[in-house]
Amino acid sequence: MLQSLSPDCIINFAVRFFHMKRFSSFIFLVFLSGAAFSAEKAPKYSGSLSCESCHQTEFAAWSDSHHSWAWRKPEPTNVLGDFNNAEFQHAGFTYSFITENNEFYIIADNEEGDAEKYSVASVAGIAPLQQYLVETGNGHLQALDVAWDTESKRWYHLYPEEDTTAGNGMHWTGAYKNWNSRCAECHATDYRKNYDPLKKIYNSKQAEIGVGCEACHGPGEAHLSWANSPEVFSIGSWMGTDTKGLTAAYLKNNAASEINLCAGCHSRREPIGANSPAPGSLYDDHYRLALLRDGLYFSDGQIHDEVYVYGSFLQSKMHEKGVKCSNCHDTHSYRLKAEGNALCTQCHNPTGNTLFPSLKNKDYDSPAHHFHKIGSEGAECKQCHMPERYFMIVDGRRDHSFRIPRPDLTEKLGMPNACNSCHKDKSPPWAISEITKRYPEGELNTRHFAEIFSAADMKLDKQAVNQLIKLGKNDLLPAIVRASALERLLPVAHQLNLITFDSLLFDESAWIRVGAVNLLVMSSAENKNKKLLPLLIDTVKSVRLAAVKAFLNSNQESMSFSDDVAVKMALKEYQQSLYDKADFPETQMVIGGVALTTKNISAAISAFKQAVRMDPQLIQAWIMLARIQAALGNTAEVKHTLNKAISANPNSDLLRELNKHL
Repeated sequence: MLQSLSPDCIINFAVRFFHMKRFSSFIFLVFLSGAAFSAEKAPKYSGSLSCESCHQTEFAAWSDSHHSWAWRKPEPTNVLGDFNNAEFQHAGFTYSFITENNEFYIIADNEEGDAEKYSVASVAGIAPLQQYLVETGNGHLQALDVAWDTESKRWYHLYPEEDTTAGNGMHWTGAYKNWNSRCAECHATDYRKNYDPLKKIYNSKQAEIGVGCEACHGPGEAHLSWANSPEVFSIGSWMGTDTKGLTAAYLKNNAASEINLCAGCHSRREPIGANSPAPGSLYDDHYRLALLRDGLYFSDGQIHDEVYVYGSFLQSKMHEKGVKCSNCHDTHSYRLKAEGNALCTQCHNPTGNTLFPSLKNKDYDSPAHHFHKIGSEGAECKQCHMPERYFMIVDGRRDHSFRIPRPDLTEKLGMPNACNSCHKDKSPPWAISEITKRYPEGELNTRHFAEIFSAADMKLDKQAVNQLIKLGKNDLLPAIVRASALERLLPVAHQLNLITFDSLLFDESAWIRVGAVNLLVMSSAENKNKKLLPLLIDTVKSVRLAAVKAFLNSNQESMSFSDDVAVKMALKEYQQSLYDKADFPETQMVIGGVALTTKNISAAISAFKQAVRMDPQLIQAWIMLARIQAALGNTAEVKHTLNKAISANPNSDLLRELNKHL
């Protein structure tokens, strides 16, 4: 059923991977679990326009918001770029932007590097940039790397320092710039990817392009039924609705439920499935959060790459104390609820805020606190506590971990700090001295997890391992920090005493459970399967998927019937997740690894070939492919594979060295 593979490989893989003993009993149980039929009707999506007549104020606020502009049709009022025969040159190619009969076209470099004329299929964004989507065939919507700067009114390239030329995996026609798989879910309402891995065709659908009302509030049909005839509305006629016909799991004044609504799109994460989950669905049933990894975050948790807020906010004291998105952002226009420091002084003021009784009542908007001239840039709360980094050249994103500047960590470890980001002519020791004068009892020189992460990222020695273990088990720290510590232990999992992590297998945080499970899966412990069996029926899908990997090549003979069923159900979920993401090069790498684990060599070869077709710069996929071919004695194929690999990656020492020995 892994349809990204050839038909023969699919059959072999399915037999080896999914057909186990008592499978018919398993199917029978699954049938019984769904045997209770219901007369309830699932409400359909009605579109944002159906909301306007009753919710005019909210609709007006939303209609010009970034959510409304997230994805639009290429109508003249929506296209902001200069299509009046404008040209833009990059890496030796001239892009042209043309209007013909009120339709918009772009001449761009196709996957072969030749000039080709594309019709603009849709547009994304309003400020500070707008991107343009074109269809390259078989339903593939691709986002061009040349975008329109809506503030400076110019065409520019999003990644000018990267090799994005034709033949490179990062070219705009490739898998990483595919709108269907990488972007559309968060720019649409009720998105369905509908990818056929055998034909490599997308038949993607959505209830509405753009992030409409129902993207947060859920399908509106039942609510409209209630609004039109409240006296005859019956909650028993609709599936999963409340007394007003609404479906989204938002609880008023409940921070966790509100943040959960936003986090799916406002986070750096890996999807588990292919489609938009229903609004309010549990985050960890649908996504794997990207943790505090080198390259995404600095060692102290500051944003490095574009991580979309959630991972930063999870580190903050604000998150710990129950602050939610709508405390700062209007829920329909998504603009800030106040300008400048007034946003922060809603709570951080001499009288406090009854919603957050632990706040220290103090005048923070004062030179006595910030030591800058009133009205100056340095006096703005966000400059010190939400430093900004730019992505896609012009898109400034502020760090939502709301941290206190730590120039001492800059001096020790090299990451940025807010003081020296403004005072570029000064040194970290100067900043340390200035802060120490003003806050002698502050956090400078206190122990920080950054020191442990930084040391471990350079060398995972015994001391680093012990410190990471302590971090992972420290329940006073944010869960994302603890999980990030556990993730750093994966390279040495086979050396660890896994009893150390037994209690973490049942931690209240799904991220901690996944971290402990992954360590156990990667270990050589003989009894790991027994420990992982309870996690196969965990309430959270991401935990179940992590646990089932240990059973891919296990002997099921000694299992009880109930354990056997649990394994099969989890394997079915894992299979579906891989199938749903078969258009990801990284998923093809996983499929190849699974196929090797189950000794299905033909499936492994097929998957690694798919991976390098999608991304020729996946050097590890080339290496795995060549090694398998060498093990099979296919010398000619090995040479052919390595020649193609080196041609695509001429600077790879690994490939050249492998070519000498195979």
